Order: sequence, then structure tokens, then C-alpha cells
Amino acid sequence: MTLGAEETPPAYDLPSGYDHIYSGKVRELYRSPEGRLLFVATDRISAYDWILETPIPDKGRILTQLSLWWFDQFADIVPNHVLSTRVPDAVAGRALLCQELDMMPVECVVRGFLAGSGYADYVRARSICGNGLPPGLREGDRLPKPLFTPATKAPQGEHDENITYDEVIVLIGQNEAQDLKRLSLAVYARAAEIAEERGLIVADTKFEFGLATSGRHRGQMVLADEVLTPDSSRYWPLDGWAPGGAQPSFDKQYVRDWLTSADSGWDRDSGETPPPLPDEIVAKTRAKYVEAYERLTGERFA
Repeated sequence: MTLGAEETPPAYDLPSGYDHIYSGKVRELYRSPEGRLLFVATDRISAYDWILETPIPDKGRILTQLSLWWFDQFADIVPNHVLSTRVPDAVAGRALLCQELDMMPVECVVRGFLAGSGYADYVRARSICGNGLPPGLREGDRLPKPLFTPATKAPQGEHDENITYDEVIVLIGQNEAQDLKRLSLAVYARAAEIAEERGLIVADTKFEFGLATSGRHRGQMVLADEVLTPDSSRYWPLDGWAPGGAQPSFDKQYVRDWLTSADSGWDRDSGETPPPLPDEIVAKTRAKYVEAYERLTGERFA
């Protein structure tokens, strides 16, 4: 597991009865005294499978508030796992109380544009996750239609692997696979329309779903985790879209670019922990997350 400097959960001053049960790259998961799940979004940032030692101020609050905004946009399409935003003061604004679900072991990736690992797959095989594509597409091109391109959930520190829809059926069954594909494409279509109205392209994104085994959504597929944040999605400015290469993006690209530049002095293949981030890179990265939030929601982040 490649975690860098942050190998233990942050010391939040939570009331007694909250038990820490899991640390992810960005989130900490606790069980509340009532048996609910408390999802806490930290200010950690990861790159190249390392959790960096330098946090991005307010990042966890931005991710949480943006996810809540998006959940509201999809309320008529799919239920979500949020039960309450009334959380302990120590994690106010960056945490949600959520329903426990039987999580699907699949990353539900939807691609509307050709980028990232999808572009690499296209160059190699002219297809993505078994979806054949026409010749002549460039990096950054809009796909003929949005594609459901699922991936495995790799252990932390390892890479997810793209799989076909048929493999999803084998993994979880046909009914559940159909639900994941249908809901993923429907949520993406709504999000892409909303984002383009605000001058942003959702090039691709990933969703997580789980099956509710109790409560009012029992037996239904439920949208979980974060949704359509700059951590889980590739956002591009619509007015800067220029297919034929990498696009400017609203995410941690400043961090990635600095880490792989000569200025960082870090060799990605060395196995050594990445260096601390300079203040300038931290400020620019925070500004991009804030801008994405404000452009999408139309609200000031405070």
C-alpha cells in the first residue's frame, strides 16, 4: 500500500461511540453510536497512487458540499446513501451520515470523451471495455455516444483495471449489471447537460453503487460515496476544448505536473515518497477545486 506520509487517520475530536473502521486515500469512515456510517472527507490529496504529505486546504469541504449538490440533481433518477448532514462539530461541512449498503465491487465509469486510460485502450485496440469505436478519433474527442466502461475496484495503492460489461454480469449477475449500466448512463447524461450549461465538460466520471438491504430503499440500487467531484471526474472548460491532445482540467493536474517536472526532483519510478508541495501549487490546486464548485453550483464557496 503506497500511502506516503499520511498512514494513520487524522485525529478528529469525535464524541465517544464513533469507531474508526477504514481509511481511504481521501476519506475516513467511522461507525456512529447509532450504527450509521460517518463519511469524512479529509484535505488529503493523492497522485500516482501516493497520498501526499501536503494537504489542500478546504478540499474535503468542497468535495462534500459538491457531492450533496449533485445528489439533489439526481433525486428523481436514483436514491442516494445520505441520511443526514447533522454531524459532530469537529467534522462539520466535511462529513455525512450515510446508510450502510451492500456495495457493488465495480467502479461504474462513464466516458463521454476520449481521455485517460480510455484513450490508451482506444489507441491499442480501437475499443474501450469491449465497446468498439470508429477509426480516426483523437485524444479529447467527443465519443459517438457516452459509454459505460466499468473497472474493477483494486486494493488501495494498486490500479483499477478496465473490464467488459459481460465481465460485470459474471461478477454480480445480469439484473444488477443492467441496473448499474442504466443508472450510470442516466446520471451521467443529466450531469453532462447541467455542466455544459455552466461552461464545463464532464469528460468522464466514476460512480459507486450499493444495494440497500434495509430502510425505505430496501432492494434498490443506491448511489453512494462521492459523486461528480473533481476527484472522481474529469472536468474541462467548454470554451477551451480543443481535441487533439490533453485538455486543461479542473482537478489535481497542477499537482501531477509539478511532481513530474524537474522542479520537484522526484522520480516517479524510484519508489521514494514524493516531496512536499510548494505553496504556489497548493494555492493553484485549491483555486481550481473552488472554481469548479462555484461554476457548477452558482454559489460562493465560503
